[in-house]
Amino acid sequence: MRRLSYSIIALLISLTSMAQEVSPHGESVHEDCKACHIAGDWWTLTEPLQFDHDTTEFALNGSHEEVDCKSCHESMVFSEVLSDCASCHEDIHSGSVGRDCARCHDETSWLVDNIPELHDQNGFALTGSHTTLNCVDCHANEVNLRFDRLGNDCINCHLEDFNTAQNPNHIEKGYSTDCTECHDAIAFGWDDQMLDHNFFPLLGGHDAVACTDCHQNGNYDDDISDDCYSCHREDYIATTNPNHRQVGYGTSCDDCHTIFSWSTLGAGNHDFFPLIDGHDINDCAECHLSENFSEASPECLSCHLEDYNETTDPNHQQVGFSTDCASCHDITRWENADFDHDDLYFPITRGNHARGVWNECTECHIQPNDYSVFSCLQCHEHNRNDMNDEHDDVNGYSYVSTECLRCHPNGNE
Repeated sequence: MRRLSYSIIALLISLTSMAQEVSPHGESVHEDCKACHIAGDWWTLTEPLQFDHDTTEFALNGSHEEVDCKSCHESMVFSEVLSDCASCHEDIHSGSVGRDCARCHDETSWLVDNIPELHDQNGFALTGSHTTLNCVDCHANEVNLRFDRLGNDCINCHLEDFNTAQNPNHIEKGYSTDCTECHDAIAFGWDDQMLDHNFFPLLGGHDAVACTDCHQNGNYDDDISDDCYSCHREDYIATTNPNHRQVGYGTSCDDCHTIFSWSTLGAGNHDFFPLIDGHDINDCAECHLSENFSEASPECLSCHLEDYNETTDPNHQQVGFSTDCASCHDITRWENADFDHDDLYFPITRGNHARGVWNECTECHIQPNDYSVFSCLQCHEHNRNDMNDEHDDVNGYSYVSTECLRCHPNGNE
């Protein structure tokens, strides 16, 4: 009798083992059946389930806590359900905003309450009249659910406004299609009082000038030049101390004068090119090689070409450094060179690319004569197919170095 009992126990253990081996939920499930099922009735589940979904790669939060298991697990094999949103939720935006629903939505509701913040992240802040618009006013389409990128330039939405403007006629006058050159981006209309006159600042001596002093017939469609000489020709001709025409001064008044008054600088004032520190020169002839004072250029290279050509540490010509000396040097002395690669372009003295990782500039700048060209893939030999798979959910991704820098501006992973 005892031997028979042992045989029955062994049979039950064997059947239990077989049941586990052929589990309808797939090989990834190793839970005790009793965690979810009631003994004797496979179709009746325990309430609450003893199975902890947090032990998987997809925790049930928000609305997912109320969803019936079969809504996601349509087959008995649980591992067949993916954890990305798009595997369960139809993309009603037709791929226009990518497949990562969590960029805009949360697990509680499909409602989006951070549209201004999302716009900020994409480089187009909703300010001024844009704060009162409905999404479909700009993202217009047949279903009103596609949010294709429109571009951040005003003209992408306001081409018709530009084309139909009459006073002045923007097309006829060849005005820039950058609306912000004249209009205030945070205003609530195109009204004249919102116009930004920064293309010709009305400051200093121009602050008290009436509009009609320049726009003489009251029509702002006039071709008015921003060249000082166009308004101040008589001032130039009548000046005798010094005699501008006799000395050969240029007709660009702002080379010597400011916009506040003609006497602000006065004869001999050199504020348009400060003679301080390394340029504290007493002999005008060192720069003005002739009596024509308009011949000297304010560009560093006009006087320092020989310094540029003879520099060997580093060799400026060989590596193709800019001829704008001020981009690295100050006006005190050449030894004060300060080329801030980390903050201006890319961190190479801190973080993952600190010194010790690279030895020569040409390791990244693969064209020694053009340092504007760089390569990330030269050092980081990423397999293209692997990178394509890893970035398949990144909108606008492409396998080029400049795109690496766009998403990893500090060299971080």
